[in-house]
Amino acid sequence: MLRTFRNIFKVEDLRRKLLFTLLIILLYRVGSAIPSPGVNTQALQKLIQEGGGVLGFLNFFSGGALSHLAIFGLGIMPYITAAIIMEMLVAVIPKLKEWQEEGESGRRKITQVTRYLTLGLALMQSIGLVWQFSRWQSIGGESIRIIEFTWMKGIVVILTLTAGMALLMWFGELITERGIGNGMSILIFVSIIARVPVEFKNLITNTELRYGNIAYGIVISAVMSLAVILAVIYLDQGERRIPVQYAKQIRGRRMTMGGTTYLPLKINTSGVIPIIFASSVIYFPTMLAQFIPALTGVATRLSQGWLYFVVYTLLIIFFAYFYTYIVFDPFTQAEHLKKYGAFVPGIRPGTPTAVYFGKVINRITLPGSISLAAIALLPAVMFYFFGTREIPFGGAAIMIIVGVALETMKQIEAQLQMRHYEGFLR
Repeated sequence: MLRTFRNIFKVEDLRRKLLFTLLIILLYRVGSAIPSPGVNTQALQKLIQEGGGVLGFLNFFSGGALSHLAIFGLGIMPYITAAIIMEMLVAVIPKLKEWQEEGESGRRKITQVTRYLTLGLALMQSIGLVWQFSRWQSIGGESIRIIEFTWMKGIVVILTLTAGMALLMWFGELITERGIGNGMSILIFVSIIARVPVEFKNLITNTELRYGNIAYGIVISAVMSLAVILAVIYLDQGERRIPVQYAKQIRGRRMTMGGTTYLPLKINTSGVIPIIFASSVIYFPTMLAQFIPALTGVATRLSQGWLYFVVYTLLIIFFAYFYTYIVFDPFTQAEHLKKYGAFVPGIRPGTPTAVYFGKVINRITLPGSISLAAIALLPAVMFYFFGTREIPFGGAAIMIIVGVALETMKQIEAQLQMRHYEGFLR
């Protein structure tokens, strides 16, 4: 592995991409530490620490930036919510479907709409946060306002948070285009990594208070984390290989020989996307509750307790199927095989092949999605029963960390192998 790291810095292009990505990450963390003007950050930190629940959930996925209402205090969630909405709209609106099929130009149009939708959601959330924090809050037995509201101060905070979201979205695109790729995933990865030490400390402290033994909390944390990491890697590498036979073809004066290969269908095709999408959907009622106070109770119940586990599981299963069919369309794949003279042995080309692909996807996605939900929720359940009040940290965070790390390693490995170097996974 040390030799692989040396190889990364030997390749000038890859070294430049890695250093550029690290620079963007540094700017992101600096922006996450600069508070918006006119905010009582100490009171806000106490409110999040005492209240937990919804605010703790949002603070966790913003990398702690919400605890002092920093420039990047909204985190990456508005963009994820906008991406989910666009994915669903593409499936039901013909015009968006046409854009998707146009290729690169169509994807640029969809990306542009996603940007505008992200800014709209960021503006709504900023207004909601300013309105909520301008009210009197009961903190430590005292009534305190986090923001001493004036119209000018409110506008400045709203514009700061919205502009921060736009800048963060630009950071993600820069990492994708000029860095090592997976820009938004890298930013989520960094946000979670920044909060993991704090969450482990809270877990150990709560366990010590409950059982009087700090070693007990450390052992539970280490064992559960290692178990989830191993399960994530095993689930990520699992696949169903469908044999594909290529027929002999005559093109001009040349005859291409047929051969046998396989089409790999991963058990978890969608990776950590269902967890990210499910977390964003659960968080969405919280944003609405900032404008509709009647939804506050529903949003709170969705972020903790048994209802959280049930809804979260169902959302993970739904998004696993939803995203798998977006990535791997059985009819499109069947048409591609038929076009290039390939077929699955024992299955007629065309529609029968598409139906066969659909059955295989349904069979392997169900256990894959259930396993994904179990891995995401098991540590949260265990931590909840072993003394911690904070549900957001658990399998979801570890899965995102491991999943993004694996995907990044694969991308770096592919670029190294293009230049005849060995990668991490070889």
